[in-house]
Amino acid sequence: MKAESLGLIIGLSVGVVIGVLLAILALFCLKYQRKRYQIGNSSSRRAATIPIRANGADTCTIMSDSTLGPESPVKSGKNGMTMWLDGFRRSNMISVSGIPEYSYKDLQKATYNFTTLIGQGAFGPVYKAQMSTGEVVAVKVLATDSKQGEKEFQTEVMLLGRLHHRNLVNLVGYCAEKGQHMLIYVYMSKGSLASHLYGESTEVLNWDLRIYIALDVARGLEYLHDGAVPPVIHRDIKSSNILLDQSMRARVADFGLSREEMVDKHAANIRGTFGYLDPEYISTRAFTKKSDVYSFGVLLFELIAGRNPQQGLMEYVELAAMNAEGKVGWEEIVDSRLELKYDTEELNEVASLAYKCINRAPRRRPSMRDIVQVLSRVVKISHGKRYCHRKNLSGMTEDIAIDIDQAAGSKTPPTNHHHHHHQQQQQQQNHRREESVDSTVDAYEV
Repeated sequence: MKAESLGLIIGLSVGVVIGVLLAILALFCLKYQRKRYQIGNSSSRRAATIPIRANGADTCTIMSDSTLGPESPVKSGKNGMTMWLDGFRRSNMISVSGIPEYSYKDLQKATYNFTTLIGQGAFGPVYKAQMSTGEVVAVKVLATDSKQGEKEFQTEVMLLGRLHHRNLVNLVGYCAEKGQHMLIYVYMSKGSLASHLYGESTEVLNWDLRIYIALDVARGLEYLHDGAVPPVIHRDIKSSNILLDQSMRARVADFGLSREEMVDKHAANIRGTFGYLDPEYISTRAFTKKSDVYSFGVLLFELIAGRNPQQGLMEYVELAAMNAEGKVGWEEIVDSRLELKYDTEELNEVASLAYKCINRAPRRRPSMRDIVQVLSRVVKISHGKRYCHRKNLSGMTEDIAIDIDQAAGSKTPPTNHHHHHHQQQQQQQNHRREESVDSTVDAYEV
């Protein structure tokens, strides 16, 4: 009897000791994991709201701190530990985006307590801000009650952290604090293309500038489609999403609806802006690169006609196409504010290109690479025409000067040395003109 009691006591003691050891071991593991989490998360205090890419896939699911932090692991039956570990791994991969985080207090100060409103986006206001470094930026504040806005916030940070091109608006920071989601961009001082096309207070965009803007946008989209790995589809190309810098160079903005081409081709809900949406996308729910091309075609017609889809642009275009047969005769849709100051050949070539972009059959639409080539050629020919025109005017001026000299009966005709010097000076001027023309073209032909 005593032996049995002794065995029972020893068994219980051993069990208690093993239990204590296991508890200590579990506590040690938890502390170690917390320490790793703090190290991995030191570069981004609230990085749990930023999406993570795993093998190029868009893991743009809405996540909060409570579902990712090791201090409050998710418990959902058998998969609870797996989800907890997955969340932990993601939290340590966040710094990959490389976008710096700013505090709410910093942005509040930079925007003078959010009083410097410069615009209103689809998901919240945009403020002009001056950071402590002196840099001027634009701060887009996403509506706090918008789940879609939060998802778009994550998409933009994820994409713009790895996309860099001179014709894309650069993201320079973000804020995810106090329930707020804010995106910080390079400040584009000339505002949106839409404000220049339809704003009463702005000067009318001349024809050449419209073509340059079209080429800038095309280059940005070409980079997204053919330069980014994996390719990216913007999904919301429109005049209000094209921003202009101090030099009137255009950049594509607002990547909230963007998707990587290899992921999520089919979406249940139609997303985008009425009038710019590819009819094929509306009927099939499949958004492709050619859907971006369709939107770009609408934008080209917008630049030509100076009216947007909500003002009956596409009906206007289809009526003109019946007379133009898609190639010539597009003069009737040109923006009246241009006051006939445009080249008819250039107009018909650009309008013909735009009409190909909005073809009902996606396979018949050109690629963005083809579009860039056509617009680059138009710009180059345009510069060549202007150079020849200036050269002719210069020649006419010289002829007039010679006639005046002859009429005055000058007794001392210019010596050969003086004439040679004059020719040399003229060649230098012509050479400078050629350089200025070529350098402008090269700026649009990389």
